[in-house]
This record gives sequence, C-alpha cells and structure tokens, in this order.
Amino acid sequence: MLDDVDEIHPLFHGAPKTTEFKKLRKRLVQNVREAVEQYGMIEPRSDGSTPKWLVCLSGGKDSYTLLAILHELKWRGLLPVELLASNLDQGQPGFPATVLPEFLEKMGVPHRIEYQDTYSIVMDKIPQGRTFCALCSRLRRGNLYRIAREEGCSAVVLGHHRDDILETFFMNLFHGGRLATMPPKLVNEEGDLFLYRPLAHVAESDCERFATAMKYPIIPCDLCGSQDGLQRQQVKQILDGWEKNSPGRRQVMFRSLMNIRPSHMLDPSLFDFAGLMRQVEDENSP
Repeated sequence: MLDDVDEIHPLFHGAPKTTEFKKLRKRLVQNVREAVEQYGMIEPRSDGSTPKWLVCLSGGKDSYTLLAILHELKWRGLLPVELLASNLDQGQPGFPATVLPEFLEKMGVPHRIEYQDTYSIVMDKIPQGRTFCALCSRLRRGNLYRIAREEGCSAVVLGHHRDDILETFFMNLFHGGRLATMPPKLVNEEGDLFLYRPLAHVAESDCERFATAMKYPIIPCDLCGSQDGLQRQQVKQILDGWEKNSPGRRQVMFRSLMNIRPSHMLDPSLFDFAGLMRQVEDENSP
C-alpha cells in the first residue's frame, strides 16, 4: 500500500498521511504512467537490455516531482528502466552547489553532478535587457545530451509539465505565428537520443503541492526567473486569469492539443484542401 513505509522509495519517506496527499500522489502516479504509456516512452530492446534514462534536475519543484514519481513507478515494477539523476551546475552566482548532491546521496539515488559555466557565456553574449532563456536552454541541452551519451543513456528526461506545454503553445501562437508546443516525446537532431516529458499531463499546481508537502529543498532559478517582462510570464498571467474566471479552463485547453482536426485548420501541408472534391451524382446514371 502507498502508506506502508517498508514498500516505498526513500524519496517518499516522511510523506504526509492525509487523505488529500494520498489522492495527490495517486493522481501524479496515474498522470505520469498515462503519459509514459500513451507516448511510448519505454523503448523496446531486441537484446533484452534495460533502457537508461538521464533524469534532469534543476532543484525546482517540477524536477523533484519528476524524480520522485519516476522512482515510485520503478519501485512498483511499472517502469522497467534504469534512472540516473543529473544536475548541471551552470555557474549562477550564489547557486547552492551542495544541496542536490547531499539530497541525492541521502535518498540513495544514483546521480551525476556536472559543472559547466554557461552563465558567463550567456551574460557575455546577451545584451543587457534581453532575455537569457533561449541561449541558456540551448547550452544546457547540449551539455545534457553529452552527459547522456557519456553515461550510456538512451533518453534525456525533463520536468516540463502541462502548464509549461500550454504556455509554450500560446507563446508560439501570440509571438511565433505558428501552432506548436513542447512535444512529450521527440528525437534530438543527431537522431541518437530521445527527449521525454513524463509530466506532460501533470498540473503545475500539483507539482507545487507535492514538493511543498514533501519538504524537498527547492532551489530557485535566479538566472531567468528574476527577469521582468518575459513573454512566458505574460502568457502565464493570461492563463491564470482565464482559470480564475472559469475553473478547469487549463485542462480543457490542454485536451484540445490532443484532439487536433487538420481538416478544420488552414495548413495545406497537413490536409489536401485542393484535392477535396464534392460527391456529385452523375446525371447520366440510371
């Protein structure tokens, strides 16, 4: 049972005994399991070997939730993969470098901590007043792919949740002139690694409630989180307003991303509008 101390992973030791938390935990497990199965994240191996995932940790609420739920699924025999946690210390001033290693050691989680000073590169390349996110993300992703290759991993696993996916969709809609978002599964440009987002069906609020209840040592992102006027923050405020006026609106919008009808959009590369013909009865037929 979920509340049997002898049957849970150390990441869940000290979990609240309340009914509310048990429901939250059950929902998270169901959401992640659903995404893993629906998007085919467990790679079949003809040689019978076990896939290995690089689980990326920032020290934020989302990545802690990701790590715990993946280990819960693995603990219960529902995720036949090897998990390696990894944090990329990007050299941000004041970053508490000892927090994650100490936490992972205490929890008995296999891990690799990597230091790469991408912060100095970002600060040197990006003019004052411009946002850092795009370049920072590219540099981080490149290093994570390298680490995954060095560790023999077949997939890089990120902690983006449902709300991240929705926000990215609206950022592309409002600012990019396209309908696109973060896919739950993709292959990198080199074609040798998968990128997975198992929290694709998980609400951000659930991540926050879970990580807070578990009292995980949250590390804030001072590099990009301290910048004002980011497009993502603007979109988040819009979505917050919609959700406040119509509770459940976020989930409805998310479901729409899973229910796309190309024939009811305007992209001729996805639907053959030119070849669409009427069913006309032949006047000479009997």
